[in-house]
Amino acid sequence: MPKSKKSAKASKKPKYEVGSGNIFIDLGFPEEEAANLLMRSNLMMMLKDAIENRDWTQQRAAKELGVSQSRVSDLFTGQIHKFSVDMLMKWLNRVGKEVVVSVKDKTEVA
Repeated sequence: MPKSKKSAKASKKPKYEVGSGNIFIDLGFPEEEAANLLMRSNLMMMLKDAIENRDWTQQRAAKELGVSQSRVSDLFTGQIHKFSVDMLMKWLNRVGKEVVVSVKDKTEVA
């Protein structure tokens, strides 16, 4: 007996897995490292957005941050391994942003 079009269509649904909320955990990093990577990633995106919103060139951003243009290029190309949370927080402060850190129990829902 041939399958109906309806059942054939239903079986072609893409399979997916619900993520943890931290892509780095989903990629297999240990929990502590994944938390640090996520923090750095978020801070890098905020800094990049702040620079872009000011219409700064990488040269101007480098001058304002007190770093070389190649460091700003590293930021824009997502070289996460080259940045620490502390450094990113300092740079965000230099572009007029206040970084606020909060701590909560792991069992709390985001």
